[in-house]
Amino acid sequence: MVGKRIRMDRIFNRNTKRSIIIAMDHGMSMGPIKGLVNMEETMNKVVEGGANAVIVHKGIVRMGYRGYGEDIGLILHLSGSTSLNPDPNDKELVSTVEHAIKIGADGVSVHINVGAPNESKMIKQLGLVAEEADNWGMPLLAMMYPRGHEIKNPEKHVAHVVRVGVELGADIIKTPYTGNVETFMEAVDGAGNMPVVIAGGPKMDTTKDVLQMVYDSLHAGGAGVSLGRNVFQAKDPVKMVKALDALIHRKKSVEEALGIAGDQ
Repeated sequence: MVGKRIRMDRIFNRNTKRSIIIAMDHGMSMGPIKGLVNMEETMNKVVEGGANAVIVHKGIVRMGYRGYGEDIGLILHLSGSTSLNPDPNDKELVSTVEHAIKIGADGVSVHINVGAPNESKMIKQLGLVAEEADNWGMPLLAMMYPRGHEIKNPEKHVAHVVRVGVELGADIIKTPYTGNVETFMEAVDGAGNMPVVIAGGPKMDTTKDVLQMVYDSLHAGGAGVSLGRNVFQAKDPVKMVKALDALIHRKKSVEEALGIAGDQ
């Protein structure tokens, strides 16, 4: 659909076919954590760094998202849960594709924890949202995570959860990195021509760890990143995004990117 192609171009770089997406939906699950207290300040920093898109909840958009610095691709997150829930892995829909259209979003996202007790409900949500998004020409990013009490080695299940997102009609898959190029390549290959971007997870020990993970995922065929805490909790988020840009869009080395990021 023409509408979907136009919106995808606001999320992905048209030349590299890759994207730097900064996820800033953590306030729902974790509260006003470091980096997400002053949303205007953080938004301006990721824009200045050169991010392609951000993921936020609808209330943050209402606070004045489009007024922050230069424009940037907007992905409205439709899923929600809190860390106070007896089962934080149980995600519920908290918005709709139609509302995303009303507020001018370029895409929507849903979070699915495959292996969690309420997996069936979340998978149903993904399938139904995919149909609604397709009807409106709205790109759908599916956050596909292998999470549950019985999943001891989640990296072994990444290829499976990626394929679940593809099977149910997502347009972009976000998933954890498996830890090595070979196994992540299997996950990317299983997605066909679907772009797969990596999640960042908790704040990593060093900037080099983050950049090396990103570099390796690209080498395996990944289409970029959807990082959160490893960007907005960095000492200098502007430099961190610029370092990601060097890797993702300008194909620089980890050492070159590290020189841009500095001591984070």
